[in-house]
Amino acid sequence: MSDLKPGLTGTAEIIVGTSDTAPRVGSGAIKVMATPVMINLMEAAALDCAERYLDPGQQSLGTHLDVSHVAATPTGMRVVAKATLREIDGRTLHFDVSAEDEEGLIGEGTHSRVVVNAERFEQRNREKAERARRR
Repeated sequence: MSDLKPGLTGTAEIIVGTSDTAPRVGSGAIKVMATPVMINLMEAAALDCAERYLDPGQQSLGTHLDVSHVAATPTGMRVVAKATLREIDGRTLHFDVSAEDEEGLIGEGTHSRVVVNAERFEQRNREKAERARRR
């Protein structure tokens, strides 16, 4: 994690297909890119920025999103999301995120991720599932 520095960037992109539209993901009735799909793309950009700098056995998990979806994108259009690492606070990574289609900005905001030891996290999750099964 020592190579992570504010200012690093990552990107992710898609061509919006019918499976990426609001009716298909249950977030509306109009056949445009769904907000949850845009958010997923922003998270993918943050992963592209940070994951390669994490130590073996570490992963980052999304903990907070605050984004606006300001313009609709029809199917067939390319969307590129960008994440810029703004701040590192202990194990928490804070990003500025945005998404643009071929016409311009469609969304922007902030995203935070926490760095965890993947094995310990998965063990705690298995224990939680076991407790739930016993109820």
